[in-house]
Amino acid sequence: MRHNEKSEGPSVRVLRVGEQVRHVLSEILQRGDVHDDVLATHPVSVTEVRMSPDLRHATVFVKPLLGRDEEAVLKALRTNTAYLQREVAHRIRMKYAAKLKFLADESFDEASHIDQLLRDPKVARDLGGGEGEIQD
Repeated sequence: MRHNEKSEGPSVRVLRVGEQVRHVLSEILQRGDVHDDVLATHPVSVTEVRMSPDLRHATVFVKPLLGRDEEAVLKALRTNTAYLQREVAHRIRMKYAAKLKFLADESFDEASHIDQLLRDPKVARDLGGGEGEIQD
């Protein structure tokens, strides 16, 4: 690829660092290293981390297991952001410590909604399912 061509999407390095940050955060949260009552009682899944091209900002998508108390979990993560940033910087050697921004992962809800729509008898019939059932 030429240097003057724009690539589509993030580079391999950006993706790799994002995955490393995701693993570190998952490990910290799973082990209970954050001393927070909400995080201690709500298991959290780190579903994705999107890094900025300069690796200085990380958008962290999280989902509380069982989907309960999402706002309380996000508030607890945001309260403990400084600690989590220090831990990530300590465990991953980078020039700059990435600033973490926590957001709720809505992709599971969207997928569930689409699945529900596809199982609707009218939609299944329109898709050619015949009797209103989806062919697996």
